[in-house]
Amino acid sequence: MCGIAGIISPFSTLVQPQKVQIMMDTLHHRGPDGEGKWTNDDNTVCLGHKRLAILDTSNAAAQPFNYLHYTLVFNGEIYNYVELKNLLQKQGYTFRTNSDSEVIPAAYDFWGKDCLHQFDGMFAFALYDSDAKELWIARDRFGEKPLYYHTNYQQRGMFEQFLFASEMKALWAIGVPKELNGTMVLNYLSLGYTQNPIKQTQTFYSNILSLPPGHYLSIQPDKGKVQMKRWYSLSTSIQKLKEKRLLTEDGKTIEEFQELFTASIKRRLRSDVSLGTSLSGGLDSSSIVAVLMGNNLKSLNTFSAVFPGFKHDESAYIKEVQQYFSYENFDSHFITPTAEDYVRHWESLMFHQEEPVQSASVFTQFMVYKLAKEKGVTVLLDGQGADEILGGYKKYTPWFLQEKLTVSYCDFKKEKSLLQANGFLDQWNLKNYAAAFMPEKTASQLQLKAVFEQKNLPFIEKEFYEKYQNKDTLQKPVVKKMEDLLYYNTTTVGLQELLRYADRNSMAQSREVRLPFLNHDLVEFIFSLPSSFKIRDGFTKWILRKSVENKLPDTITWRKGKVGYEPPQEEWMKNASIIELIHVSRKKLVDKNILSPKILNTATQTSSSHAKNNHDWRYLSVAAIL
Repeated sequence: MCGIAGIISPFSTLVQPQKVQIMMDTLHHRGPDGEGKWTNDDNTVCLGHKRLAILDTSNAAAQPFNYLHYTLVFNGEIYNYVELKNLLQKQGYTFRTNSDSEVIPAAYDFWGKDCLHQFDGMFAFALYDSDAKELWIARDRFGEKPLYYHTNYQQRGMFEQFLFASEMKALWAIGVPKELNGTMVLNYLSLGYTQNPIKQTQTFYSNILSLPPGHYLSIQPDKGKVQMKRWYSLSTSIQKLKEKRLLTEDGKTIEEFQELFTASIKRRLRSDVSLGTSLSGGLDSSSIVAVLMGNNLKSLNTFSAVFPGFKHDESAYIKEVQQYFSYENFDSHFITPTAEDYVRHWESLMFHQEEPVQSASVFTQFMVYKLAKEKGVTVLLDGQGADEILGGYKKYTPWFLQEKLTVSYCDFKKEKSLLQANGFLDQWNLKNYAAAFMPEKTASQLQLKAVFEQKNLPFIEKEFYEKYQNKDTLQKPVVKKMEDLLYYNTTTVGLQELLRYADRNSMAQSREVRLPFLNHDLVEFIFSLPSSFKIRDGFTKWILRKSVENKLPDTITWRKGKVGYEPPQEEWMKNASIIELIHVSRKKLVDKNILSPKILNTATQTSSSHAKNNHDWRYLSVAAIL
């Protein structure tokens, strides 16, 4: 895991290594173990790299990495590098390091840009081909690793300068101005949206773009040309798998899931530095622990946030997992973040996040990774992505029932009763019956509801609203079956937000986070299955539960109800120092003509992490990025 940066221009005077050095210095937290710069012979490309050494920590694996006529700067991990090296060696390629980085240029030399389909990994990299005089920048399938860029155009179709970096602060450090995206700010303040569903390149800054997941950029430095192309489509991969797939009995399908999940975890254990895992007490992180302990690990570092006395404290569930595998097998580390911690670290959190965050859950994760740093553990496995691909959130159950209703009323009635009994269904009414048979109308109505809520938010300045409101950015997906919503949350709106939190929080502490649930073979397999493998017999994430039911206590495997990972945010917001922060934030937004002055005479509102009207939290977040 590292930080990368670069300057590209057909004008050699604009390719300034000292500016790349400034960007690298800004990204020091992403790679404190080493750094390097490289400039091509034409002086049209300068690449920089900050290294967090994970695989082959020797200087031989330092970057920028030169192989044949290629130069690479790489952020991330290629987990199947061992298998790829073996394959490429049979084709005559030789390797001088034990790193995964060296595989990328060799694979590119052999497969061309199709090499991306060979990688099981999380990555954002830039590869310069000196023969073709082309720079190639690629991002992984689901967007685990970030890549931002800013372009100055001299004339239409030809850039004067192209800048890229792992984080936006590196671009700001060399003079790229902060130009707030008003529509993104409006949508966040009013509705909590952190992404634009119709334009994935957009960020909260109008002059900085994000390379979307599963895309790459081909750049011709001497011509000032750049072209974006999608290289990965989950829908295409799912369809191919469905066409090959035969209906099999449940046991065989569960076994296949187990094999894919276990293989994903084993690959993500490849490391030359210390390794551990997050343990929240929920099913996802506990399932990872179950697989790890099933591989006869002598000891395992686990990291948890606990809140004794809080209604959503997970301490008891964490202890159940540890007791099941015997306490002596764990080197357990706990942290209890407080309101005082929040005040102390809020500015640092937002410096690293760069864009607004939804709740104090993000801060809690920040503190867990800080604990890992204090204990000297560099790599952590975590469970992000499981809820999106397996239908784990409560919001999915009504859509599942709507799908069932259109197929079998008996199945619908049975599942509805069981989901309610198990605490996975909060409400069901006439609107759900209508949505089952009128999905297009439902999507339209939900969009109109969002437009209405935004328009009637009392404290948004009228001129700000009128200038930046864009109804198209509030569009909702047409959901005919639950998989449609899972796909939308995995590829368009939802998962990207969580991955940004995890990347920035972990890299702020120079830690690497690996996510076994996002192995693409596993994701594609899950999406190829009918919805009954995700929700069945009144339980969400059914196939995951079945795969670990003999490897975890039943109180974890078949735990009822869905509790989101949550700190006592509502209690924290009663803290005098946080109330003062809220007042200061409101004043900033009033001064920027974003909020109406009448907000200054309104009492602060405390809210839980998952509350719908979490407005004061949003004011804090936006004020922090101004």
